[in-house]
Amino acid sequence: MSLSLEAVRAAADRIHGRAVRTPLLESRTLSALTGGKVFVKPEVLQRTGSFKYRGAMSRMTLLTAEERRRGVIAFSSGNHAQGVAAAARDLGTTAVIVMPIDAPRLKLENTRALGAEVVLYDRYKEDRAVIGRKLAEERKLTLVPPYDDQNIMAGQGTIGLEIAADIAALGETLDVTIMPLGGGGLASGIATAISALSPRTKIYGVEPQAFDDTKRSIAAGERVSNAPDAKSICDALQVQMPGELTFPINRRLLSDVLTVSDDEVLAAMATAFRELKLVTEPGGAVALAALLSQKLDVKGKTVAVVLSGGNVDAEMFIRALKTAD
Repeated sequence: MSLSLEAVRAAADRIHGRAVRTPLLESRTLSALTGGKVFVKPEVLQRTGSFKYRGAMSRMTLLTAEERRRGVIAFSSGNHAQGVAAAARDLGTTAVIVMPIDAPRLKLENTRALGAEVVLYDRYKEDRAVIGRKLAEERKLTLVPPYDDQNIMAGQGTIGLEIAADIAALGETLDVTIMPLGGGGLASGIATAISALSPRTKIYGVEPQAFDDTKRSIAAGERVSNAPDAKSICDALQVQMPGELTFPINRRLLSDVLTVSDDEVLAAMATAFRELKLVTEPGGAVALAALLSQKLDVKGKTVAVVLSGGNVDAEMFIRALKTAD
């Protein structure tokens, strides 16, 4: 079952007044650096500091009264964790979050501060989905997955609705959209909205080099996994393989998948801070990294770049600033 524009619009209605309608910011600096006309969609300004609140709220507004009474469970490296925890608090329910023991401290602390119970696991030895489903069954909790859910994907797609509307209001024609790509919920949602509203727009996902599962899966014609010992500073994009629901959509709608190195990501984080005055986390900066490292020629084109999250530990952020010196 494919995601529809109507489903994305329904999600927009459900989260209206709860999620922030983030602005679309034109950057003359990025335009001068790339030769294009560059607009930035700063989901770092979203509730909980990332786009994940949109999808979590889109799904959780559909909980029945009994499901709200029992509570929800999710597994996440941090951004979905915070989105679910915040949505649970806003909707008057409880949340249990399965998080990797090496998740950024800021994400762990913020998730607990939002009232969620955190269950830690070793991402290199244990399977978070298995742990999450076991706890869901034992405690009769509703599972809110990070991306492989139609209502989660539709919620993330509301970003695409906003980009298309704001570009049209400016009298511009959108040539290119670039966004981060992990499990594929953000990409599939945005691609669904943009392809329907602006069919001529080229849509690109960006992965870390060590987690290029969607790129390799598209080439193979089927979902393939990342190496179990793969590592990247982009903790938000570390998934085992593309989502079962997201992959067919992304395979059909994405023009291509680009990859970036950790060093390119660090440089993009520094540029976002110095030129845009925005704080980004590594996974949230990969689309900007692809643009700045010229993985795509955008000369003379109108481009929208999604900065998907800004939940970064101080140590990592300092590393990014020092790397760019």
